Amino acid sequence: MNRLGTMLLLTGFMIAVAVYTSSTALEITATLTGLLCVWLTAREQIWAWPIGLVNVGCFFYMFWEVRLYADMTLQVFFFVLSVYGWIYWLKDRGSRKVRPTRRITSKNAALLLVLLIVVTELWGHLLSQYTDASIPYLDAFIATLSLIAQFLLSSKYLENWLCWIMVDILSIGMYSYKDLHALAFLYVIFLSIAVAGYLSWRKELTKQRVHLAHEGGMPNGAA
Repeated sequence: MNRLGTMLLLTGFMIAVAVYTSSTALEITATLTGLLCVWLTAREQIWAWPIGLVNVGCFFYMFWEVRLYADMTLQVFFFVLSVYGWIYWLKDRGSRKVRPTRRITSKNAALLLVLLIVVTELWGHLLSQYTDASIPYLDAFIATLSLIAQFLLSSKYLENWLCWIMVDILSIGMYSYKDLHALAFLYVIFLSIAVAGYLSWRKELTKQRVHLAHEGGMPNGAA
């Protein structure tokens, strides 16, 4: 089965799950746009960004309805990073459909790791002290890592997929623990797409470097 066929099959399955669990039209839209956005991103398609903005808007409204203001605020950051990613992917692309993929430097990776630890500690402490969150530090870690992954994705770093893979694995465990099995299954799908995205982007980056090596140069930010 080709990639499109697989995507359609998964989409059909998720619609069936959504209907079976009596999900609202908004929840179904959020699920479908989320799946489509991740799938298009893995294929380096620029349409991932406008569809992603629709997805963010759906979740913003859903969280506002149930008064989950922290999660609602998180969507604002995702919206800003998505707009940034849409613009960034179209800059300095030459004859390509999108900007070339690049690797993060060791220095920047170390800085992001420190940021992840500090923000998780502060956010987890706030959640544990001022909310009734059941697993505050894990919740804070996943949220912070998601923001870092989104920043790396918007900046066209290959390593964004490694962050998303970790986010998906942890989310599967967290949602299973909370008996949110339909949501946990959705993250199983996200995990499979993230793995495929990493392998596809890495393969494309290797081709890109071989081509540039023959031309005798590397583009800015490609290494």
